[in-house]
Amino acid sequence: MGALLIGFSLGFFVAAQIGPISLLVMRTVLRGALAAGLAIGAGAAVIDATYAALGQAGAAAVLEIDALRLALGAVGAAVLVGLGVRTLWMAFRVRAGMEADSEVATPRRAFLTSLAATASNPTTIASWAAIFAAATTAGAAAGAGGTALMLVGVACGTATWFSGLCLVLWVVRRRVGTRALRGVDALAGSGLVAFGGVLGWQTLSDDSSA
Repeated sequence: MGALLIGFSLGFFVAAQIGPISLLVMRTVLRGALAAGLAIGAGAAVIDATYAALGQAGAAAVLEIDALRLALGAVGAAVLVGLGVRTLWMAFRVRAGMEADSEVATPRRAFLTSLAATASNPTTIASWAAIFAAATTAGAAAGAGGTALMLVGVACGTATWFSGLCLVLWVVRRRVGTRALRGVDALAGSGLVAFGGVLGWQTLSDDSSA
């Protein structure tokens, strides 16, 4: 039970950091798509748990291969920048309560988008590897059973954070007018482009210094 609680706490607080997925959830739910927002959180939970498992399994060492790290980083940057540009474009088209079907993602589409956006930073594997190494050293993830419980906890913690965020945004969304929605889209789009740019810059910098 201790491993489960520690995994839950890790997943919850790691998810609570402002990042691309938080921006996607914010602009999706405020535009009236609660189910899609929850699906985005579910996608993030799946990737977090998967990356945590890969990190625990030692997959972080694969990122030492320069060509692979460069390719993954470039793809990740392109995904985030693409999402950001699309969101910025929609910021000029938003109509409160009048979005077209294509503008409000279905839960399935939102889930797949979340998988792509969350997986866009493969160095997360290394981060989770470090987290699990520390947890194992502390005896929190001893044995296969402890590791499995921590992974379940990570997924549950991530899902809980995003579910709570979605519900809060859903409650306040009716107080958000058209101008504010346009601002949210602009903020989310700019943030996604910025995250993609930083990821791309870091990838190229690491490659040039290697």
